[in-house]
Amino acid sequence: MPGLRKLPLAAGIVALVGLADSVYLSVKHFTAEPVPCSLVEGCEKVLSSPYAEVAGVPIAAAGALAYFTAFSLAVLAAYGDERMWKLFGGLATLMAGFSLWLIYLQAFVIGAFCQFCLISAATSLTLFGIFIAAALTREKTSFE
Repeated sequence: MPGLRKLPLAAGIVALVGLADSVYLSVKHFTAEPVPCSLVEGCEKVLSSPYAEVAGVPIAAAGALAYFTAFSLAVLAAYGDERMWKLFGGLATLMAGFSLWLIYLQAFVIGAFCQFCLISAATSLTLFGIFIAAALTREKTSFE
């Protein structure tokens, strides 16, 4: 498709992975169903910790909103809106920083890991990496 920017399009696809992961965790939270962990032990410990929600709303629900916003901004940027790419970069930076905080909590405060939370963190860090890669490769100049 002419006019599409490759890195923003890739970011949109990655954001959909994060969205699916966050929606899955949100549904499991609201239905009170256990989350099966097959790769690591500790999903239930992490997801039932006091850090898993704020005012009764799961962190995963906020993540779903963030990933949907990242997806939307990336798609708009893929069609040439440089302002949306800049907003995407700010959001991706916040998401990556928050993900690092959540990894810290899992490792040093809760003492357990959730594979779905780690997928979300990897997705957020990948979004940030894509934004940095675009800046380094000067793909942003193709917006002009």
